[in-house]
Amino acid sequence: MKRKYTILIAAVLSLATASALALAWGLFIGSPTPQVATSGTAAIGGSFTLVSTKGGTINDRTYRGKWLLIFFDYTFCPDACPTALNNISVALEELGPEANKLQPLFITVDPRRDTREVMSDYLKSFDSRIVGLTGDEDQIDSVAKEYRVYVARQRPEGEADYYLVSHSAYVYLMDPQGKFVNVIHGSEAGEDIAAWLRKEMSDSNTGRSTQ
Repeated sequence: MKRKYTILIAAVLSLATASALALAWGLFIGSPTPQVATSGTAAIGGSFTLVSTKGGTINDRTYRGKWLLIFFDYTFCPDACPTALNNISVALEELGPEANKLQPLFITVDPRRDTREVMSDYLKSFDSRIVGLTGDEDQIDSVAKEYRVYVARQRPEGEADYYLVSHSAYVYLMDPQGKFVNVIHGSEAGEDIAAWLRKEMSDSNTGRSTQ
């Protein structure tokens, strides 16, 4: 089994605006695996409140105590996004009972079209444990910024419903305390994502070695 994993995102708390923009570009969909330093604390993640496909609202503290597996996606995505969600679904099956430690979240980057109902229907094609989250454009842009997700929406003319959204395609792992752990590309096979998750959760439980 191949083990091509994405290394830890570098510390960005003290970086200038130009560095933050460079990181966002480095996560752009289709870009090579970002080559970044592995020391320090990555400023990825933060507070949010969004609407859940399961009903009601979800915030960053709702699933505290579980590992969060977060993927930014949209339902009109033609190829890469459904592939990633399928890979995540395979990974959850591969993990067996260990998957109970995780809560997978699919956050839309296209709130204009991705209502709760649209996302709920879309997710029927994937593992039922994946919870979809949406909100208004300001809420989505805010959480994307917190996670350093690159998002560029085409501006449709008039009320046109067909347009694409360019975005980074990494799956984020947050620990049970809500701290960023690592990322892996959504194109990785489900079996490889499962192996990666086992390693990351094991390393955190036994005490990650000093980077």
